[in-house]
Amino acid sequence: MPESPRTLRLRLSYDGSDFHGWQVQPGLTTVQQTVQDALAALSGEPVHLHGSGRTDAGVHALAQVAHCEVQSLRIPLPSLQRALNSHLPASIRIDAVDEVAAGFDARRDAVSKLYRYRIWRDAVCPPFLRRYVYHHPYPLNEVAMVAAAPRFSGSHDFRSFAATPAKGAPAVATTVRTVLRSELHRQGPELVYEVEGRGFLHHMVRNLLGFLLDVGRGTRRGEEIPTVLAAANRRAAGPTAPACGLYLVHVRYDHNIDGKNGVHGL
Repeated sequence: MPESPRTLRLRLSYDGSDFHGWQVQPGLTTVQQTVQDALAALSGEPVHLHGSGRTDAGVHALAQVAHCEVQSLRIPLPSLQRALNSHLPASIRIDAVDEVAAGFDARRDAVSKLYRYRIWRDAVCPPFLRRYVYHHPYPLNEVAMVAAAPRFSGSHDFRSFAATPAKGAPAVATTVRTVLRSELHRQGPELVYEVEGRGFLHHMVRNLLGFLLDVGRGTRRGEEIPTVLAAANRRAAGPTAPACGLYLVHVRYDHNIDGKNGVHGL
């Protein structure tokens, strides 16, 4: 009698600079496809990996979470982690692998996700950081930005801060999202924005940050945020910040899923 499939949960980190995002796209190098190929090479069967969410081209992850079902892959978990990393480029690392109960879903079971955006404020950006921060050495009213950031907290229709859907792309069921925390602070030469929510729309974090940058430049005011949200129109908001400064930091799950710490990240 054949053994039941194993449900594996992976925690992975990656430098998104050279990938066309997380999601599989025909003819393009993506994180999901690269990891699926490594799993298939080890198992000898096609494997479909399901991520907690999609990251855009150029966006990094400190702790993406994904799951898959495998039938024939019976390698012990520590050995599997080592084998996967040996099959993957150095820009992707499998930081943990564990077996979970059937039915676990990395996306649907996620309680919240934390994103971090890093802005380098000094006049000169070190060359080894250029792919991992957004270099903005120009004047900004950081006090106004810090005051405006919490105004995004709460449940709102974030249509104004979502990417315009591509032609022919299916519409999302709702553009209402709940932001649990939205904060901006100085950390040495960096201005760091952190936003945690139950879910995010395409480009939403980068668009929130783009609006905050406009507040810093003095072209918008934090007091406008309720009006911009109410407009439910992308043109009411502002620019999309570059991808290079954005990180998926952690994904939080209910601890009752498997009795372990529910935070997968740093």
